[in-house]
Amino acid sequence: MKKTLMVAALTGVFATAAHAQSSVTLYGLIDAGITYTNNQHGHSNWQQTSGSVNGSRWGLRGAEDLGGGLKAIFTLENGFGINDGSLKQGGREFGRQAFVGLSSTQFGAVTLGRQYDSMVDFVGPLALTGTQYGGTQFAHPFDNDNLNNSFRVNNSVKYTSANYGGFKFGGMYGFSNQADGFANNRAYSAGASYNWGGLNVGAAYLQLNSNGATGAAAAFNSGGAVSSDNTFFAGRQQTWGAGANYAFGPATVGLVYSQTNLSGLAGIGAGASGQTGGIGFPSNSAHFQNFEANARYALTPAVSIAGSYTYTRASLAGTRPHWNQFNLQTAYALSKRTDVYLQGEYQQVNEGAIVGADINGLAASSNNKQVAVTAGLRHRF
Repeated sequence: MKKTLMVAALTGVFATAAHAQSSVTLYGLIDAGITYTNNQHGHSNWQQTSGSVNGSRWGLRGAEDLGGGLKAIFTLENGFGINDGSLKQGGREFGRQAFVGLSSTQFGAVTLGRQYDSMVDFVGPLALTGTQYGGTQFAHPFDNDNLNNSFRVNNSVKYTSANYGGFKFGGMYGFSNQADGFANNRAYSAGASYNWGGLNVGAAYLQLNSNGATGAAAAFNSGGAVSSDNTFFAGRQQTWGAGANYAFGPATVGLVYSQTNLSGLAGIGAGASGQTGGIGFPSNSAHFQNFEANARYALTPAVSIAGSYTYTRASLAGTRPHWNQFNLQTAYALSKRTDVYLQGEYQQVNEGAIVGADINGLAASSNNKQVAVTAGLRHRF
């Protein structure tokens, strides 16, 4: 009897030790709202929306302590539409993120899988798009700089440094995975950030090669770094950006600049353009520049207000469109995990532009102006 009790006790001790060395966390966010848009393809529209600010998702995040400050880590993150239960990111099971790797407290982390690029990691947090303070509908036109995470990079190896006195850096390479086309749909990026007191600065660069059908459709490598969720279909995409914000008391103000250069542009994807089938621009180059000024303020611990103004100018298919977009959001926290929000956007593109107004995440307007207002609920777990 004593031996049985001793075995049971030792088993419990070892089980507790093993549990302490590894963990798996289930997490998620659900964002649902009602959106009014004054013009979608020539008609006003009331619609129930999912992810007007943050894309709905659930995920598993795990770590195993290997000793000496080294851990095995993984993340599997699914994106879905709360309005119809559909899978997002091209119908992928874990389309938002899927990676595994090793993390060191001294040297940083190396991970492999489907991951965010350096623009998202280092510049994204300084803009309101891609954050809880604006998200999807605050994105720059067509999300041309990917600060709202329109696409992720497949087949990627990524390094993220440890935090060295507020300085962090990282880089990523996405393989084409094609035996006879090493550069056919590959990606690489790098970036860095620095935090000192209330000051945050960041910069990054991203390049995609042959991430679209620039010739015969058969030439496009759909198993490469970017596929099905492309923002642009182009022979080459070069995107870089930098930004800074400063927090003082309950207020934070920031500036972000980004630009994207495209060669061999075949078109803009349907998800980015808000138009069925996307927009075709065969054999053209394009250039986008984005200037964003943003601010947010905590009125009380439960009430926040945030806003931004973005000016974008472009050279696109022989024309020079430019956009002005004004964004405003207020949110009220019902608890630490649940809040309600009200936000609105106004976008105007110059008369005679080759494209109409097109607030990200919504169907395009039939003219050069578009207004959208969303009342929503977010729950985190």
